[in-house]
Amino acid sequence: MIKTTIHLMLLAFLIASCSGSGTESEKMADSSVKTMVKPFSDSLKADTFQVRRSSNAAKETELLFTIRSHEGKEIYREEIKADDLFKNYDATIDLKKKKNQVKFLNEELSRFFDEENLMEPAITEQEQPDQYVPDRQFYEELKASQLNGFIYRLGKENKVYIGWSAKAQKVKIYYHCCKQ
Repeated sequence: MIKTTIHLMLLAFLIASCSGSGTESEKMADSSVKTMVKPFSDSLKADTFQVRRSSNAAKETELLFTIRSHEGKEIYREEIKADDLFKNYDATIDLKKKKNQVKFLNEELSRFFDEENLMEPAITEQEQPDQYVPDRQFYEELKASQLNGFIYRLGKENKVYIGWSAKAQKVKIYYHCCKQ
C-alpha cells in the first residue's frame, strides 16, 4: 500500500512538473498553424487557406501563408518575416522582450482568418478603383467574376488584398494600401 501511494505521488509530481506553464518556444508551438476553408478560386468549391509559423524562435520566425485550391494545388504562397512585422509596430507596442514578441505573433496568427479578412465578393458593383489598385484590368475582371477576395497585413498600415484571376490562372493583388 505504501509503495502504491509513493508511486502515485511520484507520478502526480512528474505530471505536474511536465504540464507547467511551458517555455516561450512551447507557447509559440501551441497555436503555430491556423486553417480556413472558403470558396476563393471558384464560387462554389472551397479552397484551403493556411498560415503557419515556420520557427519557434520569435525573431527568426516567418509566417507562411498559403492557399491550396479545391484540387489540392498550391495557388498562393507568401512568407511574412516576423522582424518586418515587429518593425511596423515598434512605436506602439513594446516588442523588445521575447515574451511580448511571442504574444504579438500569437495574436497575429489568431486574427489572420478573422471574418473581416474575407471579402465576399472581393469587389462590389459600386466600388471604383483608386491609386492603390496595381492592375486595373484585373480589378475589373475580379469585379465582373464576383469571386471572393482576401486581405492580410504586412504591417500596421500595409494591407494586401488578393483575388483569383481566371484569365491568368493565378492569385493576384487587386488592392495594396498603403505600401511602406
